[in-house]
Parts: sequence; structure tokens; C-alpha cells
Amino acid sequence: MLLIKNGRILTMVDKVLEKGDILIKDGKIIEICENIEVKDAEVIDASGKIVMPGFIDAHCHLGMWEDAVGFEGADGNEMTDPVTPHLRAIDGINPFDRCFEEAREAGVTTAVTGPGSANVIGGQFVAIKTYGRRIDDMIVKNPVAVKIAFGENPKRVYSERKQAPTTRMAIAAILREQLIKASEYRKKLEKGKQDPEKMPERDLKMEVLVKVLNKEIPLKAHAHRADDILTAIRIAKEFDVNITLDHCTEGHIIADYLAEENATVIVGPSLTERSKVELKNLTFKTPGILSQKGLPVAIMTDHPVIPLQYLPLCAALAVREGMDEMEALKAITIYAARAAGIDDRVGSLEVGKDADIVIFSTHPLDIKTKPDMVLINGQVVYKKE
Repeated sequence: MLLIKNGRILTMVDKVLEKGDILIKDGKIIEICENIEVKDAEVIDASGKIVMPGFIDAHCHLGMWEDAVGFEGADGNEMTDPVTPHLRAIDGINPFDRCFEEAREAGVTTAVTGPGSANVIGGQFVAIKTYGRRIDDMIVKNPVAVKIAFGENPKRVYSERKQAPTTRMAIAAILREQLIKASEYRKKLEKGKQDPEKMPERDLKMEVLVKVLNKEIPLKAHAHRADDILTAIRIAKEFDVNITLDHCTEGHIIADYLAEENATVIVGPSLTERSKVELKNLTFKTPGILSQKGLPVAIMTDHPVIPLQYLPLCAALAVREGMDEMEALKAITIYAARAAGIDDRVGSLEVGKDADIVIFSTHPLDIKTKPDMVLINGQVVYKKE
């Protein structure tokens, strides 16, 4: 057993314990209270320090575009077919990429990572811990979502190939077409269960989209521009599927509509240049504006666009531009976990959850701050020298 004592505990879901203890066993939190007495436990003295859950990036491409490698390490976009829901991030991630180490040394303990935005339907995202040597052992949940993309990226990729989609109309039409096919495939599967002779030939693409239609996994929508965001919502409502709105760059422009829809928003990357037209309204004010509308905003890096270790810096800059400080911390912990559907395991310090814990001597959002210690699954994976 491991016992963290006397820390100022930010649970992210309950009151702050000004001086509390956390007891860990077999990688899980088994008790949190103001004074725990137990024999035969290794003790970590957190007196005068802040103890909080590990940071979570709800949208990145960690391990899919390897650091300082180039084409050989670029495995995030299969730019040969606009419809690839059957692709799995777990088959393209290299856990030996040094960015995993840099992430956990900054307190990022979980990353939701997956394919890029070249295709209308890009494939399956996964939630993984940032410590390990084999992806199979690092998985928190797989899959967590199916990536879809609106706007410039699929338009650019396929206009260069002189095939659809070259317009926003075609992006939406292709997505609808595939969801309708999946609906028909689902009907055939039901008939096949009643009569095995009517069972359709197996279709890996449709199998994944049937899970989307059944609300087993959500769509994860790359959408920057306000009109693209609203198109994503329109299609999700049309087919009654769950969706997260990722990037949401112009979300502040339509904040009232997003609040009406009770949208799940994952904002970022904001610490970047306005490199294309759909980023012309990029601002760090977006998370705060959406948060003030009552939405539980998650903040993301889109690594490698912004290196994953700068996730807390992105939250700090959002605070500078008007976001509440505690809401910003939740944006990279519990709100990120909820957006990814992994809050049963990570995102807060609660009994029964994974012991992914970060200990700081100074404020977590201070630009000069680096963790004193990082634990993943109750194991110390980083300790400041």
C-alpha cells in the first residue's frame, strides 16, 4: 500500500481537503480523508503541497505522429479513402515515442489519441495511459469514439485527388450515406439473428458505425468553423447519435446555440498560429465564453500541433483570457474524462478510481511549475530531482 499524507487535495468533484490523505492499493484509490492511519504502508509526505488527479488530454494524436521522425512515423491519416471507420488507433501508436515521457513528466497521465482529420470518417480513438511499453497494457478504454471531420481538411485532401468530397455538401452527404448504410446493415443483422441464412456478409466498416447508431460509442467531430459545428450537430440529431465537438474554434460565436444543445465541447489547439482560413477567429477566450454559458468545457492540445506537455499551459492561458481557474483545471481533468467517457476510472480523486495522481509544490497552472511527483496506476513514474 501507498499513503500520501497531509496534502491539499483537489478532488475535482468534491470539496477541497486542505489537509488530507490518500490511501492506494493495487493501483486504485481505496480511501480519502483528513487523517488515515495504517500500518505497513509506504508514505509520501505531501505537506504544503497540492495533490490532484493527473491531467487528461481529450483529443490528441500521441504516438500517431512520432516526434522527429517524419514520414516513417506518420501513421495518423490514411489518405486513400474518405471512409475508414474500421481503422484502429491502437494499431498505429508507438508507445516508445519520447513524447509519452515528456507528457507524464508534465503531469499528463491519460491521452485520448487517434486518427487525424483527412477523412470524413477517420477511424477509432482510444484512451491510454502515458506510461507503458505495450499499448494493450496502457488502454483505459478502446474505442472511445469514431473520428469524423468537417471543413477544410477533407476538402483539401480529396480535391487534390480529384474525388469527393471537395465541398462541405459532399462531406455531409458522405457521412449521411454511411450512417444510412449502417442502419440498413443493422436491420440485416437483426434478421440474421432470427434466420442465420439471412445474416449479411461481414462488413468491418459497418460494424463500427452500428455501434455509433446504438450509442455504444460517440462520434468525435473535427469542426472549427461555426457552420461546420452546427452541421455536425444537425447530423447527430438526425441520426440520434452521441457526438463531441472537437476544436470548436468558433464556438464562442455560437455559444448560445451550443448551450441550448447542451453540447460536449473540447476546445483547442489554441496555442497555435492561424494557419488556415477556418482558424481566423482562433482565440483563447473561447473556453471561458463557453464555460460561462454553463458548458463543461474540455481543453486539448491536438498534439503534435501543441506538444502534450503544454496542456496545463493552455489551461492557464484560458484563465488569463477569462476562464474561471477551477473550471480550467476541470477542463484538463474531470471534464476531459467525461467528454471521453472514461470518468469511471480517471479525472478525479475518488475511492475506486485509478491512482493517477500529480503532486505540486506550487500552483499547477503557474508557467514555472513542474510536478514534484507523478503516479500512474499507483506507481511513481516521475519524481523531480
